[in-house]
Amino acid sequence: MGARDLENGTVEIARRDTLTKETVAMEGVEQYISDLLKEIQHNIFKKAVDFRTSVTREVNSYDEFKVEIEKGGFLLCHWDGTAETEEFIKNETKATIRCIPVDGEVDPGFCMVTGKPSTRRVVFARAY
Repeated sequence: MGARDLENGTVEIARRDTLTKETVAMEGVEQYISDLLKEIQHNIFKKAVDFRTSVTREVNSYDEFKVEIEKGGFLLCHWDGTAETEEFIKNETKATIRCIPVDGEVDPGFCMVTGKPSTRRVVFARAY
């Protein structure tokens, strides 16, 4: 806020999510900013989810995994649940399990490395 804003009873608001600026009246600015912060949070969260979705791919074999991990992003893969298999993948590809999704589709299958049964896919990625 500058001297001119104070004289005019206004404040200039710059948004980092849309890179826009606007001038609003001081009267009611508390509610306006409260609503604006909720909107900004929603926009930033949606952008992050959309990005995550765009870089997440399903992989069904270890050969495919080794090719896809070079492209970056997140890979949804079956894993047999053992520390030994996870360590083997890490040593060969530098990729580790980022998370085991607790929601979403349960997709039974077979571990991409050992062929043992797997109850669901896990998310692998490399740390950068």
